[in-house]
Amino acid sequence: MNLKTVLGQTFQSLGWILFILFLGLFFDSVFFAENYFKHSQWINTIGVIAVFIYCYYKGTARIREQLIYAFIIGVIGEHVFSLAFGMYTYRLGNIPHYIPFGHALVFLGVYNFSRKSQVRINSKKIELFLSISIAIYALAFLVFKNDVFGFVMTVFVFLSLRRYPKEKLFYLTMYGVVVYAELIGTSLNTWSWPKFAFNTFEFLPSANPPSGICLFYYGLDRGTMSIYKRRHKETWKRLQNIRLLNG
Repeated sequence: MNLKTVLGQTFQSLGWILFILFLGLFFDSVFFAENYFKHSQWINTIGVIAVFIYCYYKGTARIREQLIYAFIIGVIGEHVFSLAFGMYTYRLGNIPHYIPFGHALVFLGVYNFSRKSQVRINSKKIELFLSISIAIYALAFLVFKNDVFGFVMTVFVFLSLRRYPKEKLFYLTMYGVVVYAELIGTSLNTWSWPKFAFNTFEFLPSANPPSGICLFYYGLDRGTMSIYKRRHKETWKRLQNIRLLNG
């Protein structure tokens, strides 16, 4: 593996989204709101929407379409899981306007990463590294934070990947990016998770954040890809045939 090249392509595709995540979540933190600007969520909203618009107009027709699907699914998912089910709570008890746009941008960053040439060439090695890292992370949270909820979700993540072996790199990478976002968001009190799954199921104690929450992000990812495939069946068939020819 040409580690230097792989790291370079990782920075190209994921570096910007990781930076935006850190900066945005800091702006929406309790610390920033109490010490600098009370209505700090608006800073994020303006900034993230600006980046979304830029990526939309710079992207291909496929990217544009998938960004819209990811945004719509993100809006629905946030209202269902946060407001209706109480799965997690943002610091102001609302759904910040920038969040659904952020979901779409995370999808784009991971999608671009998984399509980089050196990343695809070394995909098996990267998948192995991510799988081991994820397993260690989830097990550590289970042992040290009694994160049963997160561990169960992580098991389901690995089970679900058996159905989509060709998309394994994408989903494992998404797990890693979500862990990064969740650790920063909860550390800054931008949002928080209850002690039990959905604040209801006491037999599923949870850490803040639970380790395997990426399982629910997969709903956004699968939904985005599924809608695109259904709307472009012929194009998707040609792509699948090309993949078969290339082994």
